[in-house]
Amino acid sequence: MVEKRTSKSKAKQEKMSGWEKLKGKYKEIDAYCKEYMKFISGVKTEREAVDYVKKVVDTLEGIVYLENRGKAIALWKEGKITPMDGIRIVVAHIDSPRLDLKVNPLYEDTEIAMLKTHYYGGIKKYQWLARPLAMHGRIAKEDGSVVDLVIGERDKDVCFTIEDLLPHLAQKQYNKKVSDAFEGERLNLIVGSRPDTGAKEDKVKKAILDLLKRKYNMVEEDFVSADLEIVPAGPAREVGLDSSMIGAYGHDDRSCAWAALKALIEAKDLPYTTVVLLVDKEEIGSEGNTGAKSRFLEEVVWDIGERLGSNIVPSRVLFKSLAISADVNGALDPDYPEVHEKTNAAKLGYGVCVTKFTGSRGKSGSSEARAEYMAWIRSILNRRSIPWQTGELGKVDEGGGGTVAKYLAEYGMEIVDMGPALLSMHAPFEVASKVDLYSTYLAYRAFMEEK
Repeated sequence: MVEKRTSKSKAKQEKMSGWEKLKGKYKEIDAYCKEYMKFISGVKTEREAVDYVKKVVDTLEGIVYLENRGKAIALWKEGKITPMDGIRIVVAHIDSPRLDLKVNPLYEDTEIAMLKTHYYGGIKKYQWLARPLAMHGRIAKEDGSVVDLVIGERDKDVCFTIEDLLPHLAQKQYNKKVSDAFEGERLNLIVGSRPDTGAKEDKVKKAILDLLKRKYNMVEEDFVSADLEIVPAGPAREVGLDSSMIGAYGHDDRSCAWAALKALIEAKDLPYTTVVLLVDKEEIGSEGNTGAKSRFLEEVVWDIGERLGSNIVPSRVLFKSLAISADVNGALDPDYPEVHEKTNAAKLGYGVCVTKFTGSRGKSGSSEARAEYMAWIRSILNRRSIPWQTGELGKVDEGGGGTVAKYLAEYGMEIVDMGPALLSMHAPFEVASKVDLYSTYLAYRAFMEEK
């Protein structure tokens, strides 16, 4: 009898997956994810994310936005309580690991035209070889005009690639450490091989320059004032025989940006003025005037005060505010379980992951939510029956990572990390569970609507 009672007790305590908890909501999950897949397939840079948000918000009433140099944006809705008593903030980043073109990228070698790149963010370099790649970005010309381009996404488009060494000749490469076997300076993009027969030297490069001039009115010096990003080509795909997952480039962190935007649009009866802050440069430390380290958030609070006719002081508003750092975590990897501590690892399909602290090895560089704030967040999720879990990014001595949370925490606000767990994070094709993506949206909306 005792053994049976223990067994029942354990069964009751066993955490349910998000699919079990949201049984009966599968149509809503699929509808949300279908819309999200269109977004993540078409929005692959921070500029495109900002443009997308502006187009959506311009069709709505009650949401105001403030843009920051085309690479970051904040949007907000007024709440019933004066901003001087604090605001609600959901902050996500809209940049993802990628390859950027160097300032002087174009050259010819062995009668092949190539573009030199400089990788951005934490990548495994070998994952970018021998695969179709696309070019997204903007060329700013000397006369003040700009040319926006996307090459490689449509079926009829050309694409680009970075060649890989054939295995027949890779014996020396096999004997090197991965970090030495794949060099950043060898991530050169193939862009052409047909020569200009009238040129005396660099015939293929000359032909490519003629093509750029003809198609985009671009000269070689225009590369100096261009933001051109190399990203994986192709749309998001459903993964698995049961279509339960989505594979795509840029889940980290545009899945959270999308969820925050969707939550703000659909949230009702907001008690507090609520801001969705979408920033750039997180993958390289949140640097620069469009990253979380900038004063953009303060400018947003000033803008709120001016529009609402309130003489508010940003530092005081932010000190009283509550925030979510909307960012992903790493899911327990079935092929590499040894890098995780299983009892404190997030699992695919178990709902939004609440990460109490980030950082690496001894919580270095961490932002840590205090116990009282964790309890409040937990109570919201439980009351609304939203699937959620906790997680850390790997074993204590294995590594780790950070988010933008610590930069907002400097204002004194309460903040915690929350988002879906991913497999293959930072790879060109990351995998997320549909139920985790939907649970993330539900969690952000609940946070916005909570009194």
